[in-house]
Amino acid sequence: MAAPLLLRALPLLRLRLVQRHHHFLFTNGSITLRLFCSVATGSSTGAEDNPASLRQIFSSRTSKDPPNYPRWSDPDFRKWKDKEAEILKDIEPIICLTKEILHSNRYMDGERLTPQDEKAVLDKLLAHHPHSEDKIGCGLDSIMVDRHPQFRHSRCLFVVRTDGGWIDFSYQKCLRAYIRDKYPSHAERFISEHFKRGSG
Repeated sequence: MAAPLLLRALPLLRLRLVQRHHHFLFTNGSITLRLFCSVATGSSTGAEDNPASLRQIFSSRTSKDPPNYPRWSDPDFRKWKDKEAEILKDIEPIICLTKEILHSNRYMDGERLTPQDEKAVLDKLLAHHPHSEDKIGCGLDSIMVDRHPQFRHSRCLFVVRTDGGWIDFSYQKCLRAYIRDKYPSHAERFISEHFKRGSG
C-alpha cells in the first residue's frame, strides 16, 4: 500500500525540487517544461539561485554607447556609398580584363598580349603606375603575361623593353595611383576597403 502512495507522491516531490527555477505543465501524464527565471516569477531566493533577468544580462552592453552603424539616413554615408559605386563602376572593366588575362587560359605563360588588350593595359594601368617611366626604361616593345620571378605560383604582367629586357609591374599599384589621382578625397577609404593589404 505504501508503494502506490509513493508513486502518486513522486511527481509532487520532483516538482518541489525544481519549482524554484522552472515552471512545469502536466499534460496527459507528460511533462512540458517552461523555463522562467525566478526573477520573472517573483519568487525570492538566494543570489546564487536567482538567474539574471534579460535586462541584467544585456545591461553591461546597453550601458555603453551603442555601436555606431552607418545609416542611409546619414548624408555623409549616402555620399560615400554613391562615390564608392562610381569608383567601382569606373575600374571594374579593367579589373575584369586584367583578371581574365592573368587567371584564365586566354594567354599562356610568356605570351604577349594582343594589340587590343595591350592598349587597354597601357592606357588604364601602366600609364598610372608611380614608376612607369622606370618600368618602360629604354622603350616599350610589348606587354607580356608570365610567372612572377619569385612567386612562381602566381602570374603577373610584364613590360617587355626594346632592348629585350623585361620587368614585372603590379596592376593593383597602378589602380591605387589612378584612384588617388582621380578621387583624392575618397581614395584612402576605398583602397582600405577594397584592396588586400600588401597588394602594392
